[in-house]
Amino acid sequence: MSLFAIADLHLSFSVDKPMDIFKGWSDYVRRIETNWRGMVAPEDTVVIAGDISWAMKLAETRKDFAFIHNLPGQKIILKGNHDLWWSTLTKMNAFLADNGFDSIRFLHNNAYPVEDFCVCGSRGWFFDSEDADSKVLLREAGRLDTSIKLAKETGLEPVAFLHYPPVWGGMVCNEIMDVLIRHEIKRCYYGHIHGKNAFKIVRGCHSGIKFELISCDFTGFCPIEISPF
Repeated sequence: MSLFAIADLHLSFSVDKPMDIFKGWSDYVRRIETNWRGMVAPEDTVVIAGDISWAMKLAETRKDFAFIHNLPGQKIILKGNHDLWWSTLTKMNAFLADNGFDSIRFLHNNAYPVEDFCVCGSRGWFFDSEDADSKVLLREAGRLDTSIKLAKETGLEPVAFLHYPPVWGGMVCNEIMDVLIRHEIKRCYYGHIHGKNAFKIVRGCHSGIKFELISCDFTGFCPIEISPF
């Protein structure tokens, strides 16, 4: 069993929001599927770090979730800034059950053991958040803290996943970074950043944490494997 990660699939099977119009995204759905099937086995797990679907309502995600469900492996999904369909965990779990999407789980105030790791994390928030967003930012920091605590209770290595980068282009989201540092997280994977903005990502370690961008256009529309140190 292996652990993989990817972010920002931006699926749009039920809404008119194709990503193919953007440079580098041509035929991206086929590329995701081909690469995924070539790398991921049924017994593996893939974390999808946000921006799953362009759907506005949960019911509109059915075709997008069916596509994900039919790919090999178990999938752990967290919220991205464009996942406006996101609802309560109770409603989302009921939606998965009603549609037979039993290979998909949500990362939300919880954690999931996967082999030598325990998957934890939250959406995170803007690195340049304004005062009006402070409550949202603190809530996301709290969710991250809760998730990491649950992960650490397993005795496995907690591997953190966020949608927003906590450090980017010389800017730092201190509230999120403080949680990661306090819990001595060694690696953190995130999405959200695309195109030329990827030149501003942190390469290597920052504050003792290895950060890695996993937006699908940055990874060549391939899941990346997460290996033990």
